[in-house]
Amino acid sequence: MSIELSKGQRINLENKSGGSLLNFCVGVNWGAIVEKKLFGLYTNKLNVDLDLSVLMLNKSGELIDYIYSPKYDNLVVNGKEFPKGKLMSEDGALRHSGDDTIGDQYGDDGLDNEVIIIDLARVQPEVTQIYFFLNIVGEEDFSKIPFAKIRMYDGTPYTIKTTYASYDVATEKKYASFNALIMGKLFKQSNDWKFLAIGEPTEDQNVGETIGRILESFQLT
Repeated sequence: MSIELSKGQRINLENKSGGSLLNFCVGVNWGAIVEKKLFGLYTNKLNVDLDLSVLMLNKSGELIDYIYSPKYDNLVVNGKEFPKGKLMSEDGALRHSGDDTIGDQYGDDGLDNEVIIIDLARVQPEVTQIYFFLNIVGEEDFSKIPFAKIRMYDGTPYTIKTTYASYDVATEKKYASFNALIMGKLFKQSNDWKFLAIGEPTEDQNVGETIGRILESFQLT
């Protein structure tokens, strides 16, 4: 059963037997923009590049680890240089499927273009908050990107067992003029992990600005 997330909603992560869910995915699906030319007789496809990223923080809101695209090798956050992007956390608990720079070219194939695969049992003990955020690389906003959707599920990028939470980015008017989104966070409470939907659109022009925003404002929510 899928739960459509609303801002501020919290959910427990449980498997079908009621135990803690420790292996799941956060994925983003989207398509290339199709422009009609010459009264609709011809079409032109515009590649769309979205970047799904992660920050891993301790209980004081200090950065412990991160995942963002390796194409960012000169990232600046609040005036300070950040290390080159990478696709796996140091503890191996979070793995990114890779940077998709074009989107689905022939309509929605039902698969996520970028996925972060998570094994919470392997997350290093210092990490108590894991933030997920999305940035558009380019001048588009979310209203222009076909079938852009975020979902959190049990399974693999190719076989979804159970969708626990999802929300639609392309059709929600509150996201229409924005090109970045702080999606939500996993947070540790006692020994259990929970998910908090943030759903905060921003006007950040790059990944560095969104990282700075999270480090300054969101780690205390």
